[in-house]
Order: sequence, then structure tokens, then C-alpha cells
Amino acid sequence: MTFSLVARCADTGMFGVAIASSSPAVAARCAHARAGVGAVATQNVTDPALGPLALDLMQGGLSAPEAVAEARRRARFPEYRQLLAVDAAGRTAIHSGRRALGIWAEAQGPDAAAGGNLLSGPGVPQAMVAAFAASRGHLGDRLLAALRAGRDAGGEAGPVHSAGLLVVDRLSWPVADLRCDWTEACPIEAVAAAWAVYAPQIAAYVQRALDPRAAPAYGVPGDE
Repeated sequence: MTFSLVARCADTGMFGVAIASSSPAVAARCAHARAGVGAVATQNVTDPALGPLALDLMQGGLSAPEAVAEARRRARFPEYRQLLAVDAAGRTAIHSGRRALGIWAEAQGPDAAAGGNLLSGPGVPQAMVAAFAASRGHLGDRLLAALRAGRDAGGEAGPVHSAGLLVVDRLSWPVADLRCDWTEACPIEAVAAAWAVYAPQIAAYVQRALDPRAAPAYGVPGDE
């Protein structure tokens, strides 16, 4: 039903999640990240509450493995859940319950963890982790590279209809939260197209939030 990757950029400290699914609006329920803390994906018969819980636990001092273990202990019906996390030190952890759907798999690497369920084959998460490790540039670009690699490795067993890209960086709000909630075409490419437009403007939008007096012109009538 879903394949995703959570990751940390070792150079900048940014965190992010890239995710795709046959279900609608997957990123709205499953992608979670907090600046300075980590990133979490919760999927497979999703309990969205596990995302903030795992982030709270990491913010309270637990490592990603400790936070995933504690979230699993507190969760209702953990056998149905799949939970991925990366923390501020780049440590990763994954819980995949025994009731995960269809072919499910997981993979971990430096600063990244990937997992999926109802997959076309078990190699999808490893392809995502490998693509992330091999990529360079902005974390958003690397997340999209991983998501495309998962798709190209077979992705879900059925058609994918929604996707999302979430990135946090030093601020209390995401610097990028891009989604395609439903399409009969490729939602990953829809998110990639939005990223291509949005990425060059990230710094300007951050500046407008922090100090609009120093922000670039808005390019609208009456703007001076």
C-alpha cells in the first residue's frame, strides 16, 4: 500500500520524508518530521498518532531505536503498523508488524531508513536507501531520487495514486511540504514538478517569514 524513506542530511541537519501510496493523501497521514529532532513515517493500516509520539520521544532524549521500541510498546495494534524513524545522530530504526500487508520489506543505511508494504518485490526499500546514499545536493532532491528509485524498482504491486515530500530545517514549520493527494498519472512526478518550481524559492519564503523587510519583492501589483 505504501513505500517511504525517512532521512537526515549529515551536512545540513535537515530531516525529511518521501512517500508514495495507492491510497489517497498518504503524506497527510504518514509523513512526520521535526527540526533538530528527526523524521518518522507511520504506515500500513496507519495510526497517524505514532508519528508525533515517536518525535516526542526522540525530542525527550531517546534514540531512534529506543523511540521506535517505546512507540511500539505504547501503540494499539502494533502488529498492524509499520514505523520508520531517523534521529539527530543519524541512527535509524524500523518496526514492521506481523500483520503488514502483502510483500513487505525494510532497509537501513547511514542517515536513512526505507520500508514498504504491498510491494511488487522485497528489493524496493534497499533500492531507495542505495539511491539516497548515492545522491548529492539538497535533501529534497535526494529524497525524490530515493522515491523514484523505489518506483523504478517496482514500487507497489498496484497503481500509485498519491505522494509527498516533507523537509524541515531549523524552524518550527516545514520548509517544504509538497503533496499530490490523488492522480491517475504518476504522483511522484507531480511532486517532483512542484519541487522544481518551489525549491529555488525556499530561501525567499523563509526570509519573508523571519523578516519581511529584507525579503525579495513579491512580484505582484503594488509591490515596491
